[in-house]
Amino acid sequence: MQFLSLFGPVDAVLEPILGLLILLLVVANMVTRRYSFRQSVAETAEADADDVGPSWIHVATNLLLLLASFYYLTLHEHAGTVLSVLVLGLVVTDYFDFEALRVDAREGRRLVSPKASLVASSLVLLYAAYTFLFYLVAPVWNAVV
Repeated sequence: MQFLSLFGPVDAVLEPILGLLILLLVVANMVTRRYSFRQSVAETAEADADDVGPSWIHVATNLLLLLASFYYLTLHEHAGTVLSVLVLGLVVTDYFDFEALRVDAREGRRLVSPKASLVASSLVLLYAAYTFLFYLVAPVWNAVV
């Protein structure tokens, strides 16, 4: 089946590298999540819990990952749909984990790492790696199956 050409010649250039770009965005998102959590803990120790805001770099990687997965949806319908749903779940989970962190800080509890976001990002990483790095195991897979 021919993919939808959303941006014409740009699609021909971006399509081969989009998988690697999404995989790198997922890893960058995981790194910025760790940075954002440490920044939130430091801000909570210094100021009121209501003054703590989300890290702009983590929000930017979330947005870029969401846009990239939606763009991937226009190129590959099935894999793009699965990836977009996983990334949407990751963004929603990030939001609720951040709000839970603020509630814990407001009530004076010990701040713990965002476990739900870590699980969601691990699922996104596993699916992105499976989708975009399958060519590495394709010869063995095709020989067995």
